[in-house]
Amino acid sequence: MRLLINGEEKKFSDGINIARLLKTEDVESPDMVSVQFNGDFLKKDEYESVYPKDEDVVNFLYFMGGGE
Repeated sequence: MRLLINGEEKKFSDGINIARLLKTEDVESPDMVSVQFNGDFLKKDEYESVYPKDEDVVNFLYFMGGGE
């Protein structure tokens, strides 16, 4: 299965959920990341139950504060 992860096409075996994808992709500080799946933001309690399909789009987003 092919997924677009943060703009980069990657191949994965079928049956991987978002929680496992976070581990597989070595996402830093997974507790601090938001996951956008096909344009919609997922709740953390959905990570175990959402299984991407071929050509789905997943973005791992970090929100940073700062500025003046």
